[in-house]
Amino acid sequence: MSFPRSSGILLHPTSFPSRYGIGDFGAQAYQFVDFLAESGQQLWQVLPLSPTGYGNSPYMSYSAFAGNPMLICPEHLQQKGLLSEEDLVQIPDFPKDYVDFEKVIPVKMKWFKTAYQNFKNNATAEQHQELEKFCDRTAYWIEDYALFMALKEKHHSAAWNSWEPIAVRKHQPEALETVRQELSDRISFYKFLQFEFDQQWQALKEYANEKNVQIVGDIPIYVAHDSADVWAHSELFYLEEQTGETSLMAGVPPDYFAPETGQLWGNPVYNWEKLKETEFEWWVERFRTTFDAVNLLRIDHFRGFEAFWAVPKGEKTAKNGQWLKGPGIEFFEVIGNKLGKLPIIAEDLGLITPEVDALREHFDFPGMKILQFAFETHPELHFLPHNYKNQNFVVYPGTHDNDTTVGWYQQLPAEAKEKLWRYLDKPQSAEKEIHWELIRLGWSTIANQAITQLQDVLGLGNDARMNAPGKSEGNWSWRYQPEDLSPELRSRLKTLTATYQRLPE
Repeated sequence: MSFPRSSGILLHPTSFPSRYGIGDFGAQAYQFVDFLAESGQQLWQVLPLSPTGYGNSPYMSYSAFAGNPMLICPEHLQQKGLLSEEDLVQIPDFPKDYVDFEKVIPVKMKWFKTAYQNFKNNATAEQHQELEKFCDRTAYWIEDYALFMALKEKHHSAAWNSWEPIAVRKHQPEALETVRQELSDRISFYKFLQFEFDQQWQALKEYANEKNVQIVGDIPIYVAHDSADVWAHSELFYLEEQTGETSLMAGVPPDYFAPETGQLWGNPVYNWEKLKETEFEWWVERFRTTFDAVNLLRIDHFRGFEAFWAVPKGEKTAKNGQWLKGPGIEFFEVIGNKLGKLPIIAEDLGLITPEVDALREHFDFPGMKILQFAFETHPELHFLPHNYKNQNFVVYPGTHDNDTTVGWYQQLPAEAKEKLWRYLDKPQSAEKEIHWELIRLGWSTIANQAITQLQDVLGLGNDARMNAPGKSEGNWSWRYQPEDLSPELRSRLKTLTATYQRLPE
């Protein structure tokens, strides 16, 4: 399905200002929604909202279904009587401009444990009933997830395929029943966190929708090996039968981001034949859960549904992989038959074949255009606006995986800069406004949707970059300050949005 002409901002909730060391669903989240509405933006794109694992990446999560507890706002817990003023008096001196995950996580977990004890001891019958209803609604995944997290805690964060006894590692029902009784309180704790996450996020989403702001979610095609999903549904992935290790790893061959080695992500790839036997049940439930949380959905690495790059166990780079056939049209037909219309955006970047284009076009899914790619030393000419063939796509100056526009421009060779300014029909002396020039260019195109990172609206350099693919540390941590969303910024963004007829009707 295609979408009406609109625009918006890409910003992950961890980037909100907050005195608790990490952005959350508190007051600043609502103020950001107000900023979007007042500047005429109708889209708020987020990264995956799932609990982060290795490297604090939302694309390496302990669950494809659960929410990240670090986004729970302590003040909302206090308003519900689950935390006291005294609990929140001694807040460490967290950095304001980035997330220090190692410092934040233990502090917030301590507050959450206090809130859980207060809920257990003092919640009303109605509140307990609400929690039970939530667990009933999420029954497909909540039991496995909560048990997985309790077991990880018991095994000092070790990966599931090293757990003892082997019967627990292999997810055998009798063994699980025993550990469920042993870990019942910790299991209840992790269910409680998901309940609070859901309540706070749904309230924020409802507020955004009332302000005519739609949430654009993000669903990574792959899940982390060390996740509740792979542990509980090991038959759906290519794993070594004895060790549980990944036997075929996900990645992509040499590309823009890694021209020599390709990108070796390491996630297990799907056994699509097994999934097909279940009518893709796991994926149906994943989409159902995600659509409950967002209005639109960007599928990361969409091309993997047509064909995916599989790298054998033991390889150190992604060079020596092979293309294997994905589930294609049948997959999305099943999802559509089960769930109805699919408001999906297809991330169709990288090595895109005619077959991938045909799959996307078959379902009328919008694709993506990245303006930075159009003006490189070796430009991808189909990203130039005059080459756009239709309106059914989303245009970005750059995404969370790119340099900020200012950072990108600073590293651009002189010849490429000259071509860029000729295309913009502006003197190079305007380069201090390069971020606004690329936002303006995106907003002016025929694309139904135009989205920019908040970092580009603020004109920040690469020290504000959200993610550098292939770099294992220092990602996902950038945060802005409350004063950054100034009245002048709102006014300028709204004027630009009105000029190119992207305001709400």
